[in-house]
Amino acid sequence: MNKILKYSLFILCFIISQSCVKDMQDDLNDGGWNHERSLISLKFKNQVGQAEIERVDGTTGEVTITLNVGAITDLSKVEIESLQLSYQAKSSVNIGGMVDFSNADRKATITITSALGESRDYTIYASEFRETIEGQWAINNLVVYGGTGPEYGGGAVLPLQEKSWCWYDEYAPKTECDNILTFTMDQITDDGNTSGVCVNNAGADGKYANFIFQGSMNKDNPGVDLDLKRFYRQIPEGESRWTRNYSLGTISFTDKDGKVTTGTLENPGTYDLGNGKSVTIPNNAFSFALSGVDDWTNIYSDFDKFAKKPRKYYIMVTKQN
Repeated sequence: MNKILKYSLFILCFIISQSCVKDMQDDLNDGGWNHERSLISLKFKNQVGQAEIERVDGTTGEVTITLNVGAITDLSKVEIESLQLSYQAKSSVNIGGMVDFSNADRKATITITSALGESRDYTIYASEFRETIEGQWAINNLVVYGGTGPEYGGGAVLPLQEKSWCWYDEYAPKTECDNILTFTMDQITDDGNTSGVCVNNAGADGKYANFIFQGSMNKDNPGVDLDLKRFYRQIPEGESRWTRNYSLGTISFTDKDGKVTTGTLENPGTYDLGNGKSVTIPNNAFSFALSGVDDWTNIYSDFDKFAKKPRKYYIMVTKQN
């Protein structure tokens, strides 16, 4: 009798346990356990960089984004490009949906709801990004800092055209000083870099400088002209692609043949170059570090400063619009 009772109790416990497992599995399948209502990632069209997402408490959260407002025609209709939520959660606005940031605070709200119907309201704060390089820039001057042994007086800061006898007049550096650079932006990467097209227009004279250094000034091989485009053609003629790396503070240009040059957009001011030398930038300048070689034999010469040991090159510009 005791054996029959024990066996019956065992069967009963097994049936109850199986029923509990089934109920738990049903609960899992139906989402009955799931309180999650989190926004994991969010990206809008024309968003710069990653969204910063914070769960404040059970019912509220905050999102901070940056939008390239110059590329958005209607801030009341900013499209969600990608969206990731916690398991089984739903959003009040989905991929392809529009969010309104046209209010003065550039603020909007989306609601994330769990499988159990609990919700969290995320307030999205949008800051404005404008790519300052977009527009037209007039080239005003070309300036080089160069020379072997600046600690011994061998360095100088010179506009290229100041030593006009070093260049052939028809395509001298002065022909660049009516050029117009037009920058348009067509891309923003996930890490916040911007890129687009630069058009270097030859200006009214229709000419680009050829940067041929006259052979009569060539100390190494008298009478042999030198092509110095490797130093001074930093912004390509005609059309090129530019990329601005905000983390490095650089801007790169890629010409039609794939050659890349990289420099910096400098602000107005006077910059100390060491050894008692400085350069003054009236408005803005694109600056490029140059890799010349020391020439102690010809120290103090124009040949050394322009052709052998140029150190840094400044394309002086003024923003037109």
